[in-house]
Amino acid sequence: MKKIIIIAEAGVNHNGDLTRAKRMIEKAATSGADYVKFQTFKTELGIVNNAPKAPYQLDTTSKSQSQFEMIKALELNEDQHKQLIEHCHIHNIKFLSTPFDFWSIDFLVQQKINLWKLPSGEITNLPYLRKIGSFGQEIILSTGMCTLDEVATTLVVLEQAGTPRKQISLLHCNTEYPTPMEDVNLRAMETLRTTFSDLKGVGYSDHTLGIEVPIAAVARGATIIEKHFTLDRTLPGPDHRASLEPAELTAMVKAIRNIEIALGSTKKEPTTSELKNRPIARKSIVAAKQILKGELFTEENLTVKRPGTGVSPMRWDDFIGQPATRNYQEDELIDA
Repeated sequence: MKKIIIIAEAGVNHNGDLTRAKRMIEKAATSGADYVKFQTFKTELGIVNNAPKAPYQLDTTSKSQSQFEMIKALELNEDQHKQLIEHCHIHNIKFLSTPFDFWSIDFLVQQKINLWKLPSGEITNLPYLRKIGSFGQEIILSTGMCTLDEVATTLVVLEQAGTPRKQISLLHCNTEYPTPMEDVNLRAMETLRTTFSDLKGVGYSDHTLGIEVPIAAVARGATIIEKHFTLDRTLPGPDHRASLEPAELTAMVKAIRNIEIALGSTKKEPTTSELKNRPIARKSIVAAKQILKGELFTEENLTVKRPGTGVSPMRWDDFIGQPATRNYQEDELIDA
């Protein structure tokens, strides 16, 4: 089985602080995640001055601050991105970032990024999809707020632009921060898998509180897990409240790796580790009391007991009514 990809999303939880962003890389690397993901954007290129905030953003940031002002404070410049890429290299974790505009796409191309993580909000951005699709590189696409028809349309756009479907993975997602459990609809991930069975894979991008749902997603076949994390959930900012703290991120990664191992093989057969227990746990046909040679075996003088090193009880009917070929003492295993 291919390794499940775990993306630790730093997002904008660095709050525009390069030192904090580097610490997040270190924590993500320590957790065992495969990627740490940031967001690349020029605020002026993606948000109008009077754009309203989402309700969850109003709950977690100053109401007097516009969405433009909030996002501008979280923006990282080119040099900061380059430092983060180098810091990822030093700490042996892969760098990933979601672009939100054409400038950001071009910048990431210059940094030799060849895996594209597209956010749910850009799934109806035709020029954006065509540009990234034209690279023919691997794409991971979040599908929050989407209908199945919208997902299908986006896949056609990406394919026509130049990206084969086998290069595309979909992530089931809900974009409420945090997502209520009743709105997760994890079975929809399986709908994506069966509907678009010719894609590279299907996974889950999680915004619930805790780690239960991404673990459940792995058990249900997710090949990619994405999860927000922060150094401190009490920090100001739009996404901290719906993010894991470092110890929780580590616990999630460990649990996913355990589930990954536990999924194992589709074969139903004894494993090496349990074969030694089979003769101990199973039973054999034994004498329930003393039996003399020539005496017929009956349900009164035979019984079934451990260990399972003798004749299997599945052969019970083969012995009932047959003569004993020798004397048996009580609890002695019957000969084959």
